[in-house]
Amino acid sequence: MPSHFDPVTLRLFVAVCEERSIAKAADREAIVASAVSKRIAAVEREIGTPLLVRGRRGILPTAAGETLLRQARDVLGIMARMSVELSEFATGVQGSVRVAASVSALAEELPDDIAAFLRAYQSVRVSLDERVSAEIVHSVAEGGADIGVLWDAAELGGLHQRPYRCDHLQVALPASHPLARRKRLHFAETLDQVSIGVAPGGMADTMLRRQAALLGRTPNQRIQVSSLEAACRIVAAGLGIAILPHEAVVSHATSSRLAMVPLADSWARRRFVVCSRPTLPAAARLLLDHLEARARSDD
Repeated sequence: MPSHFDPVTLRLFVAVCEERSIAKAADREAIVASAVSKRIAAVEREIGTPLLVRGRRGILPTAAGETLLRQARDVLGIMARMSVELSEFATGVQGSVRVAASVSALAEELPDDIAAFLRAYQSVRVSLDERVSAEIVHSVAEGGADIGVLWDAAELGGLHQRPYRCDHLQVALPASHPLARRKRLHFAETLDQVSIGVAPGGMADTMLRRQAALLGRTPNQRIQVSSLEAACRIVAAGLGIAILPHEAVVSHATSSRLAMVPLADSWARRRFVVCSRPTLPAAARLLLDHLEARARSDD
């Protein structure tokens, strides 16, 4: 990169192209016209080609000048955004972060992780919305949410992702159920049982149906609910079994005297990710770093 491509020179060059006059550009930037000419001439000597030509409508960029004009605007825009975002750190990060998360993520460690973040950054506001995975991806991609937290089996398109926490699917059964004393169960062994479907259409529901289809079966779902807590209550009432993440329902299971038997299938261990667009405001980037660090500390 030529040594004369400093921010001041780029800004002066853009001003000349926009004003179509060195004198007007100099007035706009509060600098003498001779200094503007000197800077641009130095760049032209260094790259070996003219950047400006004088026409009937004033000074215009050459083909090389058009290229420099486009790149200069990009560079100056990036530098301006960098300055704004860094100043946020100097004055204390402020703003709001919108988070869309799956049912399981909200039922597990995510609320506690966000609470710890807010204790450290009290001037930042965080909003939380519960969504199924496809809605989370769409919301983040379209700018409705800054950050999404969901199972890594989802198709994330071009979104960036960072690893978050894991959970483990288990079979929730009434304590008196014949299978309740087993140390572990294979999913195939549960398919003859009446089951409770949780969050129909979500990633977990879709995955369970797919795994059943691979075995040539369909889940025997007679009841469908939208929340994990409701599923625990229905299981405790003896109306069926449910495949639920242990980390999300362990407290409900204990209070309801449910038996939780681990699934032996390899897919029963789920990894969550935090997804986002490539460019984020400072507050959202801080929350991303915080969530990744919290998850890493528990690995």
